[in-house]
Amino acid sequence: MTSELQSTLVKKVFLDANVYEDINNVALTTCNGTTQIDHIIVSRFGIFVVETKNMSGWIFGDEKSPQWTQMLAGKKYKFQNPLHQNYKHVKSLQEFLGIGEENFFSVVMFWGEAEFKTRIPANVMAQGYVPYIRSKLDVLFTSEEMDEVIRIIRAGMLPKSLGTSREHVAGLKARFSSTTTCPKCGGALVLRTTKTGANAGSPFLRLQRVSEVPVYWEGIAKLTLANGVILRSIIDYR
Repeated sequence: MTSELQSTLVKKVFLDANVYEDINNVALTTCNGTTQIDHIIVSRFGIFVVETKNMSGWIFGDEKSPQWTQMLAGKKYKFQNPLHQNYKHVKSLQEFLGIGEENFFSVVMFWGEAEFKTRIPANVMAQGYVPYIRSKLDVLFTSEEMDEVIRIIRAGMLPKSLGTSREHVAGLKARFSSTTTCPKCGGALVLRTTKTGANAGSPFLRLQRVSEVPVYWEGIAKLTLANGVILRSIIDYR
């Protein structure tokens, strides 16, 4: 059973359908392609954006690291920090709906036999996310506003088809091979040259205006582009 199907079954069993509206596998058009969201749960208590992972083994990570590590059968595997991944989803949905970020909650759910070996934020879990969702009790939307959010998402989401999935994958490839636009924040990139150290003289790409980058990407993230140039996004904590 896939992680998406498991999440759908859990929501249908444990979340009141009269209070929480579940929209699955949502693809939206963004300013730099498309974004695909596993689950959106809309309620009067907020909009929950859920990223699911079907992984087993030991999981090592924290809120700020660009990559997390899975240890399975004595081997280590790197994967993108799911909080950073879901941050992009939340921001895309926020911009699509045109409402404030205080109305959104990011949720990451690991299905499978995953065991966290480092301290993990409260919105990342492997034991079921229903209690976390139910813990949000402040009313953020009227019933009419909730219905309007649901209507806008359903009307604006791309059709669920093989073509949509291929378009999304193609968009990701184009975004991560660009030498003019940051694949994470969409900011403009400029070519620079390393002045000191072992890589002195080597070209790299960096954000033209670092101050516009979200706090989530604090630190230094390196990405090798298709043409061999190294992208170094230098992020200030602001």
